[in-house]
Amino acid sequence: MLLSVSGLASVYEIEHIARMFYRDLILRDGFCRPRCGDELEPATRHRAAVLCDGVIAVRAGSRKLLAALRTPQGVRLKTAQRPADGDCEFALCRLLYLLLCDATGTRPPWGVLTGVRPVRLVHQLWQQGKSDEEVRDYFTGRCLASPKKVDLALVTARIQQPVIDRLVPRSCSLYIGIPFCPSRCSYCSFVSRTIGREQALVQPYLDKLCIEIEQTVELIRALGLKLCTVYIGGGTPTAISADGLRQLMGTVRRCVDLASLEEYTVEAGRPDCTDEEKLEVLLEYGASRISINPQTFSDEVLAAIGRKHTAQDILDCYATARRVGHKNINMDLIAGLPKDTVEGFERSLKQAIALGPENITVHTLTLKRASNLVIDHARDEYEDVAAMVEKNYLLTEAGYAPYYLYRQKGTLQNLENTGFTKPGFEGLYNIYIMEELHTIFSTGAGGSTKLKQPGGSRIERIFNYKYPAEYIAGFDTILERKKRIGEFYGCDLDPKTAG
Repeated sequence: MLLSVSGLASVYEIEHIARMFYRDLILRDGFCRPRCGDELEPATRHRAAVLCDGVIAVRAGSRKLLAALRTPQGVRLKTAQRPADGDCEFALCRLLYLLLCDATGTRPPWGVLTGVRPVRLVHQLWQQGKSDEEVRDYFTGRCLASPKKVDLALVTARIQQPVIDRLVPRSCSLYIGIPFCPSRCSYCSFVSRTIGREQALVQPYLDKLCIEIEQTVELIRALGLKLCTVYIGGGTPTAISADGLRQLMGTVRRCVDLASLEEYTVEAGRPDCTDEEKLEVLLEYGASRISINPQTFSDEVLAAIGRKHTAQDILDCYATARRVGHKNINMDLIAGLPKDTVEGFERSLKQAIALGPENITVHTLTLKRASNLVIDHARDEYEDVAAMVEKNYLLTEAGYAPYYLYRQKGTLQNLENTGFTKPGFEGLYNIYIMEELHTIFSTGAGGSTKLKQPGGSRIERIFNYKYPAEYIAGFDTILERKKRIGEFYGCDLDPKTAG
């Protein structure tokens, strides 16, 4: 499908709406030239159109807005008056969304909301004095979202509110990235390397990472910030050896007053590299929360996504974690994995509930360009994914409640990822990062430090090099970049000498 846009300064939101319905969208280079009158621009004559199933043409004219769809079955179009308030882009998004709903017979449940943080919008509307009913009207009327999704966003925001209210001023969190895994899952697009092939990089990487952690914590102290949570993610942190974990977590323990932390999470995601010794190390060195992420409890689906372990291995790993003393465990599941079915996903969800972890996070499969599912063109229709996500009601029936929610580009059917929690076990880091409540200092390859202005809305990002080899080679440059942290907070700080 070819998308052609004219009369707008930006195509971003329109493109996102079109991709809800047609993932394999070709965006025409540049925009169609605006012209007098409100006729449809002849984008169908563009030479790329012959390569496509059809053409979507969107135009903001001087008096009217137009959205049109041409396919082999014919032409559909909708028009509207140009809005007096000048918000043509949003009005065209609504027009295009309604056109494509009619044409495809589908209705993405979040309507024209394209942002990744719908719950944050609820908080903003509350801050403006809006009632729950007014929030519902905004989401369903203006944004065309379904009532079920609006209720989900409201419940999630309500559970988050006490966490937000007790957040101390000038707080922050620390993320530590381990970009290694036992093997690469087919759906994964994260910065990660197979540890068997990249073993020579692990120790040099850890050595540099520990230096960056030390200097980042010194910066936090020098800036007078309160470190609330630490999160070690990946990749798979437990892919490194038990001694490697001792080195890493020992550095954190030396630098950070663990007793003052609200939460310390380590992803122990895969049972094929998470043994009893490593689980004991995590507990000994202060982790208060871990993730053991099955994604599915189906051996067939595990094999289809490239996992080298069985569902029984997951059960055994979970039992070991409980036996050694872990009392706050998250488990991830993914709806829409290859070879999975609605019935199979429901069985996985019921199995996770039966285990009783404190958090269960349900992700909707996201087709990222860097994942093997996309690279290998192994993309099915995934029509059952919405029915899988509907099964989340089993979590609420079991006493779990949604506590954070976000969406991603490329998520099947524009659905959401939702974290569910038992009462009192909200994953604080997840709320802080998703609702952009404070600065997240990020260390390691692929890290993106997100600086949040205390008491304000200004956000600035500082990026580390993406891959382990680049990170090691460019380490001095990474430290140099982090001088901007002091500038952001109005201090002249050098991360190599701070404190």
